[in-house]
Amino acid sequence: MQSLRFNAIDNLISNPVEVKVEGSSKITAIFNENVFTQQVARKYLSDEAFKSLIASIRGGKKIDRSMGNQIANGLRAWAESKGVTHFTHWFQPLTGLSAEKHDSFFTLKSDGTPIEEFEGAALIQQEPDASSFPSGGLRATFEARGYTAWDPSSPAFIMEIGQGKTLCIPTIFVSYTGESLDAKTPLLKAVVALDKAAVDVCQYFDKNITKVTATLGWEQEYFVVDAGLANARPDLILTGRTVFGHAPAKGQQLEDHYFGAIPERVYAFMRDFEHESYKLGIPIRTRHNEVAPAQFECAPIFEEINLAVDHNTLLMDVMERVAKRHSLKVLLHEKPFAGINGSGKHNNWSMATDTGVNLLAPGKTPKTNLMFLAFFVNTIKAVHDYADLLRASIASAGNDHRLGANEAPPAIISIFIGKYLSEVLKQVESRVSGKFDEQDEAMLKLDIHKSIPELMLDNTDRNRTSPFAFTGNKFEFRAVGSSANCANAMTTLNTIMAETLKHFKIEVDGLIEKGEKKEVAIMQVIQKYIVDSKNVLFEGDGYSDEWEKEAARRGLPNVKTTPLSLDAYITEKNKKLFHGNEIYNHAELEARHEIMLEAYIKKVQIEARVMGDLATTFILPSAIKYQNVLLTNIKGLKETGLSPATYANQLQVLEKISEHVNMVSDNVEKMIEERKSANEISDTRAKAIAYCDKVKGKYFDIIRYHVDKLELLVDDSYWLLPKYREILFLR
Repeated sequence: MQSLRFNAIDNLISNPVEVKVEGSSKITAIFNENVFTQQVARKYLSDEAFKSLIASIRGGKKIDRSMGNQIANGLRAWAESKGVTHFTHWFQPLTGLSAEKHDSFFTLKSDGTPIEEFEGAALIQQEPDASSFPSGGLRATFEARGYTAWDPSSPAFIMEIGQGKTLCIPTIFVSYTGESLDAKTPLLKAVVALDKAAVDVCQYFDKNITKVTATLGWEQEYFVVDAGLANARPDLILTGRTVFGHAPAKGQQLEDHYFGAIPERVYAFMRDFEHESYKLGIPIRTRHNEVAPAQFECAPIFEEINLAVDHNTLLMDVMERVAKRHSLKVLLHEKPFAGINGSGKHNNWSMATDTGVNLLAPGKTPKTNLMFLAFFVNTIKAVHDYADLLRASIASAGNDHRLGANEAPPAIISIFIGKYLSEVLKQVESRVSGKFDEQDEAMLKLDIHKSIPELMLDNTDRNRTSPFAFTGNKFEFRAVGSSANCANAMTTLNTIMAETLKHFKIEVDGLIEKGEKKEVAIMQVIQKYIVDSKNVLFEGDGYSDEWEKEAARRGLPNVKTTPLSLDAYITEKNKKLFHGNEIYNHAELEARHEIMLEAYIKKVQIEARVMGDLATTFILPSAIKYQNVLLTNIKGLKETGLSPATYANQLQVLEKISEHVNMVSDNVEKMIEERKSANEISDTRAKAIAYCDKVKGKYFDIIRYHVDKLELLVDDSYWLLPKYREILFLR
């Protein structure tokens, strides 16, 4: 019987996949086709209901039940016009995925008459089972009640799966007692906190600014491989990454994949998932080959942060679903293959005012330059003061494999701002000793805008080893993992920025009350913040040993593993931060800490079990079969009376295989015992550390080393698992 590996290769060669991609030649013809936009709402809602909806979207005003009924009827009418029969509350629990429970519009009247209806109560709130989702102890199994509540700021959409269509209502998810059990609720709270704090600071510069919106443009990296080859790798199916696999002779060393011609089969897949995305209002604009073979990237136009996060979560689902139509598999794991680049999700973050100003873009006047400098330096200060929390916000078992490897940034959080802006900050810092005064008129009128060409040139070749880089008019948080929900990192970033801006205003107001002019007071606090936070600025190679030593000298945290980095969530300083900005209460933070630790434990546990299973049922049998072939060969040569020199090489290969077989077998047994010991630990944090240090840290690499050596020694026809050269290059 032929192995799955060779069946997959034969099928790929003899039955090339051809998928017709439907689509309009113009994106504008289909964009938002399946979204209940404001333009669609205007058509299906009464004036009263439409005004209520817009007030909720723009001002966060509560929609009362009577208006809810009208909006629900309009939504149903629109959905039914497109062939929809069911609706769902679409939410993002702490599983890292989205969730949904479908209900039909169909119901029966008291006399048995069948009708379709969708009431405002069903639109605004539902009651899914909260006990079956991660809660970190907030909900007991017998306390199942939880609520999903409509988020009007993210428009409803229709999801098409095969011939079925479902109306999806984006919602938050909270427990019966009000604690958040999802990714969206704290993000919305952080958006509100940042809006208030940023508007207060903007008022120094422009009284017309009444709202500041955090914006996000994510870049989604991913791998695409043949589904048949992926299905022949149990590790890819169960863990999202290859736990074994020797590097191919050709990897990414020729640098020929990056921005190269997109392979035809992948191109068809890209066009297909983009078509689906456009109908859902996801504004994908960019697609290209990434650095590693079989690695690609897409990126959208910037959006308001809540909508951007929803769209990224939705996109990951769309990509995985569409890939099946093309007999492909999308890999969103941060490090699916050893020895080549992993995948991140670069979060490009900025802030925009309701007057049309990007607060992280240098302006054309001294006043707008001073506003830019204030927000620019406050961002640096926020990252400096809460570097540990930013590191925790991107921590996961998958991202631990990626951080510091190849193109990914290291675990040390630092900021790259480029040569020109570094010089600007040095000028501000050294302008006067101690404080600014009215004689520093030139510095108060910094004309940054004149040097925009230098600024943009400096940032074109940006530092890819920096986890947090300024790229002209935004900051790029490069350390976020490719499978992550952007909400976690963006909740943290918005919160620390809100907190820093609040303190900035207090300090500036204090100086003004003492008689300083407003501009002088602003510059004095900016100067103070530059001095306080300059240690987080770094322009060099983040991978170098010298930087690790320098970072330690500067007092920057360098936490390389998830279990320890997650401690940042429950320090008194950070509890105070989140509670003071009304993002999380202490119980919610403790719960999330517990949930993230449990997720880490389970993922490493699954990987350990997969490694053991593969080693025992795939690797060792293949190696032993080949051992027997060599033994038979050597025995035959001996029986012919030939000298030992004639079969010395075969004997040497046999000895190497035997050595590696023994090492794999012994270490798998030891790993299993260590895993059993870890499972006996009741404290979740201690258990996570045990899995990190004593299971993963002690055994994963050594088992992999010996398995990968066997891959080089065992006859290819005996090897059951598809090899890197096949997975990465056969399409």
